[in-house]
Amino acid sequence: MSTAADLPPLTPEEVAHSDKLVQRIRNAIETHGGWISFERFMEMALYEPGLGYYSAGSIKLGSSGDFVTAPEISSLFSRCLASQCAEVLQTLGGGDVLELGAGSGVMAADILAELASQQCLPERYLILEVSADLRQRQQQTLAARVPDLLPRVQWLDRWPTALRGVIIANEVLDALPVQRFRIRGTQVNAVGVTWQLGQLDWSEVHADPALELAVRAIERANGEPFPDGYLSEVNLRLVPWIAGLANTLAEGAALFIDYGLPQREYYRAERSEGTLLCHYRHRFHDLPLIHVGVQDIGAWVDFTAVASAASDAGMRVAGFTTQAHFLIGCGIETFMANIAEQPVTERVQLARQVMVLTLPGEMGERFKVIGLTSNYDHPLRGFGSRDLTGSL
Repeated sequence: MSTAADLPPLTPEEVAHSDKLVQRIRNAIETHGGWISFERFMEMALYEPGLGYYSAGSIKLGSSGDFVTAPEISSLFSRCLASQCAEVLQTLGGGDVLELGAGSGVMAADILAELASQQCLPERYLILEVSADLRQRQQQTLAARVPDLLPRVQWLDRWPTALRGVIIANEVLDALPVQRFRIRGTQVNAVGVTWQLGQLDWSEVHADPALELAVRAIERANGEPFPDGYLSEVNLRLVPWIAGLANTLAEGAALFIDYGLPQREYYRAERSEGTLLCHYRHRFHDLPLIHVGVQDIGAWVDFTAVASAASDAGMRVAGFTTQAHFLIGCGIETFMANIAEQPVTERVQLARQVMVLTLPGEMGERFKVIGLTSNYDHPLRGFGSRDLTGSL
């Protein structure tokens, strides 16, 4: 993992942008008595209007951005997702697809193209996107790649109601702001952000009741207390967020793809410094208080918490597996059936893409897929290869 010294220097424009956001965060710290929670810091760093990483106009995705997602690596990823969408839409006799946080728009374009080839287009392809510049980029991508299908696409500012169909979200849950905590003896502390010696710095206070209850619940579930000094994260926004999802999905399935673990693995004693992961120009590190507003900040997903929140909201956990097994279940091999007929360079490129998507040392096991359903009791093909729901 990179350190601050390993990272490329900020451009003068990035420095000016970051300084503006840091000043706004400093004002928030002063307004709140000299300390804000990490959850509030992460929210401002990512979503502060006009300045946050996802609210400003920087290039985030692809070779010229900060990180590359699976849909950017290969259309095979999106085509497999489209096959899962098609199965649900066919079972329902039609419906919509809702994508949360559609990035560059590449996944939407590839899914629509594949659904068109399978003669299973949704009535509408809805995109819920908080970033104005990403929304513009998505419109440009779709207009260039699938112009005939663009009339089916609608951009939303809030959750729709009574959706029938499929909700998909790739690398969305990791960007939900989280609380950080540290164990000091038998006490749970909230790890937050303060302003010291002219810069943002870490600071701890006694955890409020909500955070302490959440940490104690994890300890009870795991059957042992956290050791002294243990540092990690917990997402207190997940329950209301999943409840919003459940209120939206009247009938169908929701698919979440992200890096993460079941709770028992997530909070192992050896993982004592948390799971925060920052991306800046294809370097990753765990220093969220630097490059504020011009780097991505994420936390690994506790998929047990996702499953629990879904169950509490009246949804069913229809499957949980690794990205590799999900792609196999969705028939990735069928999309490679004609590989022998392609030129050598394309065969090599395709093989490399599949390796990145499926190998354990790449994205294959680090990324997981969870399927949640509402009023839909049919199996989902993506979990037919191997279902790890029992590990949640």
